[in-house]
Amino acid sequence: MSRWFTIRAELSPGRRRFLGVLAFLLPLALWSLFSYVPWLWHPMVKITEPAGVSWIKPGQLLPREDFDKLVEKQRAASAVALPAGTPANPIYFPPPHAVGRALYTAFTTAPVLKGDKWLHESLWTSIRTIFWGFLISSAIGVPVGILCGAYATASRVTEPFVDFVRYMPAPAFGALMVAILGIHLEPKIAIIVIGTFFQQVLVVANTVRKVDNGLIEAAQTLGAKPRNLIWRVLVPASLPDLYNDLRILLGWAWTYLIVAEVVGVSSGITFFINQQAKYRNFDNVYAAIIIIGVIGFATDQALAWFGQRMFAWKNPRPSRFRAFMGRLFGGRDVLLFPDKPQPASKA
Repeated sequence: MSRWFTIRAELSPGRRRFLGVLAFLLPLALWSLFSYVPWLWHPMVKITEPAGVSWIKPGQLLPREDFDKLVEKQRAASAVALPAGTPANPIYFPPPHAVGRALYTAFTTAPVLKGDKWLHESLWTSIRTIFWGFLISSAIGVPVGILCGAYATASRVTEPFVDFVRYMPAPAFGALMVAILGIHLEPKIAIIVIGTFFQQVLVVANTVRKVDNGLIEAAQTLGAKPRNLIWRVLVPASLPDLYNDLRILLGWAWTYLIVAEVVGVSSGITFFINQQAKYRNFDNVYAAIIIIGVIGFATDQALAWFGQRMFAWKNPRPSRFRAFMGRLFGGRDVLLFPDKPQPASKA
């Protein structure tokens, strides 16, 4: 047990993979239990036999209390047959297999109304919105944040206002953005920019301030000019952490997507979700939400993989080649790997 719960200890690759898979299997197992085990949570009854009751039909969902009252009423009226049904969940809680089927049919079934976009077209619109919004925000926010982290004057003249505005909810600017930029993609991009820019400035500035002052003093001793202190010392030293900051902030941009896409003309994945909810196709709603999570998670993992290799000195990883050669030569890797600590010689 101590191997699994040692404070600040690294897990083996096998355990990391196991726990990573388990992180997804546990919610799926809980979802399946509530979907398929009748006595856990099934507050509705799915009608299988109306038994002559004209206002109910097979497949209709009724609250359990209403169904019980209906059965008692029919029994009191000495009905020949009584309505029958099976335990069911509300329509807004579809089982995993229905959502899995919807993940396939959403890409293969034409939209309900002519002129509506397919799911992949809606996703592409949302990805474009995220891309341009986050690109514009980063192109301005990162340089401003670096300057605030480097110069106390820039920090004092910028951060108080930035800190003030970041508490204003980005959707509150929706009507203003529509009035300025129109009703199409531009105000949605603006909402993403507003939602991430002000946070970005503060996060980047704080990361730059964490650079060791010893590096700056050493550069000054060697005669570095002020602008070289930024581009040759502060930026390279904080670059790995800045990269991780942008990964996290990209996730924030995705959280603003839903509210951004209802500004002006509804579009993107938000329009698809709203349309499917209007038609009470909640399996498609869940499918669209899962797709957003998959895209975001895959993007983050790809960026993390790239960052580990781009900043290898910041994320040291054990060499598989070295381990293989060590086993091959029975641990006698003194000449192959001279940097390995050598055992003390016997007297």
